[in-house]
Amino acid sequence: MRRLYIEDGADIQKEYYLSVVTDRASQKVAFIASSEGGMDIEEVAHSTPEKIVKSFGDAWRGDIQGGKPLPEHFWASLWRVFAAFVFAILTAIPAGIAMGVSRIARGVLDPPIEFYRPLPPLAYLPLIIIWFGIDETAKIVLIYLACFAPLAMSARAGVKGVMIEQINAAYSMGASRWQVIWHVIIPGAMPEIFTGMRIAIGFGWTTLVAAEMVAATEGLGQMVLNASNFLRTDVVIMGIVVIGVVAYLFDLFMRYVERVVVPWKGKA
Repeated sequence: MRRLYIEDGADIQKEYYLSVVTDRASQKVAFIASSEGGMDIEEVAHSTPEKIVKSFGDAWRGDIQGGKPLPEHFWASLWRVFAAFVFAILTAIPAGIAMGVSRIARGVLDPPIEFYRPLPPLAYLPLIIIWFGIDETAKIVLIYLACFAPLAMSARAGVKGVMIEQINAAYSMGASRWQVIWHVIIPGAMPEIFTGMRIAIGFGWTTLVAAEMVAATEGLGQMVLNASNFLRTDVVIMGIVVIGVVAYLFDLFMRYVERVVVPWKGKA
């Protein structure tokens, strides 16, 4: 038994030294390529605004790694984010309202939501790949899970924030339970729900890069990841700017819809 232990230890030691030698060799190759091949490390690490603007034009024409133009990446990411976001709206808001008005629904739905809510998407990404494969379903499910929790919690908070005087007034005028939910509770919870929608879409765009790590050939997140593998920091920064601008424009749109749908917010 002692001899077997020594042999196993020797094998582990050999593997350790082999990994160290391989790592040092790769660093040496990268240094030689940068010094003799004319690659400027400072130029790679620090992209000028001119290079970033130029990379936008190159990406628009498809003259970057992958060969696909920027509009294709944009529409692919937009489809994934908004498909997951719409599905989250259709499921998370009713779940949040149910948790707010029913103790049974709160007891059933609150523990699993609170359990997975603090988990980073990369933590359960392998499980999603195993369960849903590597096609579009896995990407949409990952973004959907990122959007679901803040929407459900906001809807629940909105229901709890409705004044009890309004509910009692509706009951005193003969309203049924469903009429109170539809005409009193849901309108009173709408400001919190819209806040949750804005937070959820932000989480959706944040999770986009992780979602497009799953065998994606197009998408803004995949474009950024692919550019980082080739040290194209200008394309990486350009992709980050595009994602941020799109998310900000949608947030402005959500604010406009909120002012139209909930004109009484902040005026009570």
